[in-house]
Amino acid sequence: MGTIICQTCNNTIEHYEDEKVSVLYSHCGTCQYDIEKEME
Repeated sequence: MGTIICQTCNNTIEHYEDEKVSVLYSHCGTCQYDIEKEME
């Protein structure tokens, strides 16, 4: 079982099935929107 966690807010985005336990970091939709808004 793996987990995808948002790098910005540390919320769990999704769980996925995998052969080993791992944690991946990404950005959730809310944080991605905030990051793009700040760049304008």
